[in-house]
Amino acid sequence: MEKSEKNMTELDTFIPKDESGIKNGKYEVTKGDSEAALGGQFDPFKARVLEHPVSEVGTLIHLLKSCLGTGILAMPLAFRCSGLLVGIIATIIESIICGHCAYILVVCAHDLCRRSGRTILTFADVAEEACRRGPPWSKKYSKCARRMVDIGIFVTYFGTCSAYAVIVAANFDKVTGYYWGSLDVRMYLLILLVPLIILCYVPNLKYLTPVSMISNGFMGVGILITIYYLVVGLPSIKSEQLVGDITQFPTFFSITIFALEAIGVVMPLENNMRRPQRFIGLTGVLNQGLAAVTILYILVGFLGYLKFGDATFANVTLNLPEEDIAAQIVQILIGLAIFGTFGLQFFICLEILWNGIKDHFTKYPTIANYVLRTVMVIVAVCISIAVPTIGPFISLIGALCFSFLGIVIPILIEIVTFWEKGFGKYNWKIYKNAFVVIVGLLALIFGTKSAVEDIIDLYTTKPDSMFFKNLFDLFNASTNALVHNTSVPINVTSGI
Repeated sequence: MEKSEKNMTELDTFIPKDESGIKNGKYEVTKGDSEAALGGQFDPFKARVLEHPVSEVGTLIHLLKSCLGTGILAMPLAFRCSGLLVGIIATIIESIICGHCAYILVVCAHDLCRRSGRTILTFADVAEEACRRGPPWSKKYSKCARRMVDIGIFVTYFGTCSAYAVIVAANFDKVTGYYWGSLDVRMYLLILLVPLIILCYVPNLKYLTPVSMISNGFMGVGILITIYYLVVGLPSIKSEQLVGDITQFPTFFSITIFALEAIGVVMPLENNMRRPQRFIGLTGVLNQGLAAVTILYILVGFLGYLKFGDATFANVTLNLPEEDIAAQIVQILIGLAIFGTFGLQFFICLEILWNGIKDHFTKYPTIANYVLRTVMVIVAVCISIAVPTIGPFISLIGALCFSFLGIVIPILIEIVTFWEKGFGKYNWKIYKNAFVVIVGLLALIFGTKSAVEDIIDLYTTKPDSMFFKNLFDLFNASTNALVHNTSVPINVTSGI
């Protein structure tokens, strides 16, 4: 059997290979495990060989690191849309749905590994193998299923890169604006273009590992200081804060799914585990990680909305008192952390797109690769400039991308995978899957509609956006400074 079928795909690049201890190149399989010793059938866990397998504790840490990102900073806005009481209940329900979809993806992968004789499957592999080994009508869709997953991952994380650029610009502007006057956030995005291109010129992810470690440290410190600000001087709960406006619930759902969804890291994490059968189960790594993340998200969302009320921003760090040094440190740390994370997210998108076109550039592959990097960064920043508001942007990504990729696709994979085996007594899985798909589609439709309306409002309610005026004024000021040898005054308004 092959030693490893896994290439650096999807979010494998986020999972450091930092543990060893495998004996004789074989997995240690616990006697009595439901996934082990299958009576003569192919056992992918015994056949799988990894150079650096990861323990359950290590996998849990990686899962927490992958889930705890910028989404947590938007949870107070989500609770502003839902209300404190509804927010707690709905976040738990949404977490259960996301966790269940990740669970069935892994279950399908385990079943398909045995049937295909493969030891490792990526998300796209699972979709392809499900159709290839499913009912006769699904076989012709195998390649289409793989492309659909790859495209979904690309669009999701490329959109996330654009959202990250806005968050970096907004946090930096909050600090520099206090001392030297605010810029329109679009101006900051233009300034960030060159540093982002340089960051994405790093040859491969090996050299971004130190950046990732530093970014994780910055994010952790920033979140801890933010929580300190949230718990100091909390006001009492008002009755009108318990239940939000029902028309804002799609925005809540979209932001929360953006924060909770980790479907992209599920298969890479499972593929690197020493005992992959322990990833799922009632007390498995997946449930442990999502439970911890859900509690923390509820805590930050609840405290953030309770503290700042209707004044809550899409990024709660922007609510911190701008004159406090500690708050400024938070904004700088969060900005730097997201800047570093941009590079990691970018490489996921780069790999997917480059693998699709590299055969057309065999003569000068290096030049073509770096031209592609440049174009991709420019496009990502242009999208940020077009939609320079964090809340609607995150809501759009959550509704349009994560609802489809993290909810609808895993359910479809389960249906195809177990088509021949059946769906349980009274076909209960069919009803369960129908309910989850309906939830996912409703979130996709209404969440996307709400986000698009918010983005349209950005231009219809403020048709006289100051960005181009500021850009023109800055150009004139720079020209006058060069002609008359004077300093350039910077006093333009912020657009966020």
